[in-house]
Amino acid sequence: MAATSLHICLLLFHVLLATAGKSSATAVCSSTDRGALLEFRSSLSDPYIGVFSSWTGDDCCNNWFGVACDPETGRVSDLNLRGESEDPILTRAGRSGLMTGRISPAICSLDHLSTLIIADWKQITGSIPSCITSLSALRILDLVGNRLSGSLPHDIGKLSHLTVLNIADNQISGSIPNSLTQITGLMHLNLANNQISGALPYNFLNLNMLSRALLGRNQISGEIPASIGFMNRLSDLDLAENRLSGSIPASLGSMSVLSSLYLDSNHLSGGIPAMLLGSKGLGILNLSRNVLEGKIPDAFTSRSYFTSLDLSFNKLQGEVPKTLLTAEYIGHIDLSHNHLCGRIPAGSPFDHVDAASFANNDCLCSWPLKSCQ
Repeated sequence: MAATSLHICLLLFHVLLATAGKSSATAVCSSTDRGALLEFRSSLSDPYIGVFSSWTGDDCCNNWFGVACDPETGRVSDLNLRGESEDPILTRAGRSGLMTGRISPAICSLDHLSTLIIADWKQITGSIPSCITSLSALRILDLVGNRLSGSLPHDIGKLSHLTVLNIADNQISGSIPNSLTQITGLMHLNLANNQISGALPYNFLNLNMLSRALLGRNQISGEIPASIGFMNRLSDLDLAENRLSGSIPASLGSMSVLSSLYLDSNHLSGGIPAMLLGSKGLGILNLSRNVLEGKIPDAFTSRSYFTSLDLSFNKLQGEVPKTLLTAEYIGHIDLSHNHLCGRIPAGSPFDHVDAASFANNDCLCSWPLKSCQ
């Protein structure tokens, strides 16, 4: 989670930096925007921290917490309200952010918004206003860490300038709208830890600028589209704890910058593609808790560098691959709860793992298990 937070913070920094010049102490906000902000505030309750205590006076462009404006037009361009932050207003309160209420459709009257962050307040409920797709200038939509329900707007693809979409850690249900794949400039997609169901959009490949796709801990079903393997900018793919079935596409092993792949706790079957284990860039691979079978491909090379490799709780057979000894580095490895048999190869990485990494197999032997007969 720390790496995820760092990545999105860096991404937000670069996007916000590009629009930083839009804030000005001399900008005077429009009366329409001021009215929309006040209506938005009226749908939320903040009894402990006083986030909205600065929202007074006629000029919402100056000293209103979380609000920034375009200096030339006086229109609100950024609304950044984050509950978990180091901002002095939250630090002085001595507690984490907690806000109740809902996101009012009045937010959609701020039609010059580039950044909308209403994140980590834990108790904001209700649905995402469907009119939010009318905010055509929106580049960042971050609603993580609330209790939002309902589905994603079916026409979310209208947000054609969006680069960050983060609604993780809510209670969003329904399927992923096909229109999402029209946002071809999207770079960070985080829908994790919701109740999203249905299949992945067949044309997911259209999101060819995507660097992170975090969809774990949902109820997504169907097969993994093989076309994902041709997304040459994707570095992190998390589909763990869903209801995916079918085989693992071999094309995932040819992704040039993929560094982490989480497919654990699904219903995936078939064998492990050799290309996946021979990938030169993949550092974290978790295929545990599926119904994978067959032998573990003996496909590791001197370029293999896995900080974590977890193949546990499957139906894998055969021996532990000897080419693991040729890997440049293997950190954590877990092959437990399979049907492996034979002698565990001697040497690195097996000289620094414990017996739990090989437990509950059919007939593995040698260090760190019992001696072979």
